[in-house]
Amino acid sequence: MTSTPLSWQELETLTNYQIDTINGPTNSRARLRLFGKTESEVRVTLYRDNHAWCPYCQKIWLWLEEKQIPYWIEKVTMFCYGKKESWYKRKVPSGMLPAIELDGRIIKESDDILIALEKVFGPLNQSMRDRNVFPLRQLERLLFRAWCSWLCYPVISPQQERRNREQFTGVVAKVEEALASTPSPYFLDTFGTVDVIFTPYVERMNASLYYYKGYSLREENPHFKEWFAAMESREPYRGTQSDFHTHVHDLPPQMGGCWENGEPQMLVNKTRVDNGPWFGLPDVTYSEPENSSMEALQRVIDHHNNIIRVNPAEDKLFDEALRCTLTYMMTSQECVPPSGSDVALRYLRDRINVPRDMSIYAAKRLREALEKTAALAGNGQPEPITIRHRYDQDPCNFARKL
Repeated sequence: MTSTPLSWQELETLTNYQIDTINGPTNSRARLRLFGKTESEVRVTLYRDNHAWCPYCQKIWLWLEEKQIPYWIEKVTMFCYGKKESWYKRKVPSGMLPAIELDGRIIKESDDILIALEKVFGPLNQSMRDRNVFPLRQLERLLFRAWCSWLCYPVISPQQERRNREQFTGVVAKVEEALASTPSPYFLDTFGTVDVIFTPYVERMNASLYYYKGYSLREENPHFKEWFAAMESREPYRGTQSDFHTHVHDLPPQMGGCWENGEPQMLVNKTRVDNGPWFGLPDVTYSEPENSSMEALQRVIDHHNNIIRVNPAEDKLFDEALRCTLTYMMTSQECVPPSGSDVALRYLRDRINVPRDMSIYAAKRLREALEKTAALAGNGQPEPITIRHRYDQDPCNFARKL
């Protein structure tokens, strides 16, 4: 065990992670996507939220990435984590997201946006108005409503909880039937518009029901399991994909609340999502990239001054504790952090945001290192993340570097 953490300069020598945000893989940091084309060919601007929490933004984001339509990205603050930008409200008075600007025309509402994009660039394998697509769009809304009924209302009685669960799993059975009706793992014969429509909320159902209800959508339904695996084989989806920890804490202020049922499996799942181990959770199954730790290190280095500044702990103490964490993550050498830094390290552990900050496996590596290092200092826990808002994640703290 070492007691001396590496310096920031020494840590910088341990990573060479970099990504081409403009022409490379799908990524949350991009302000411009060209896919090998030129800026003069860009006709679309996507207005989406800073944190990649908005499900409807993810739908448009994923569609543009799959179609490889060149586009600009402007990031906007959601109401739940900060003040809406005045420049955006001049464009979209309601402030709602997403919106696009297509050839100078503002279009709102995610379905209307997809229909408008189809008219100009063609459908993503199937049209929004295709006769095979429309009933599946209706099924997605039915699933959404059943999820909300189970997740977003207090548990009044065991009987009501059971009815809500049965209502949801009954709709899931219909979705399973739809997935089973084609030879592909997707909703129709090939990947397309329907899969993009289902993706955002199904991803959030998978996370929230595991955590708040003890139900694993991905593990308990074989066709959904195959669908998730097929989606994860697609690079555009991997670039937009979030993890359980991010979703279960970003959803309550967006949904108006998420309610635990207190059942034994739910309590086990909740503890694991919050405190680890994070590897093996059913939020991701593709193989971990070899450079995930280097990605996590690079992202922390890029923003370490702001990360230290916004942490409740004293700057010098947290700087050393953070370097202890990164030293362990990169060298496997335990480094005892300063006394009293356990709460500060867990504060950061709870605020790693996927995919805004880094990819899923990079986040797991960093959370693992933060918890391991915090445990060397003590068992102190930060204040619970509020369920009414997420002002602790106000993007103003990081200017335009998110």
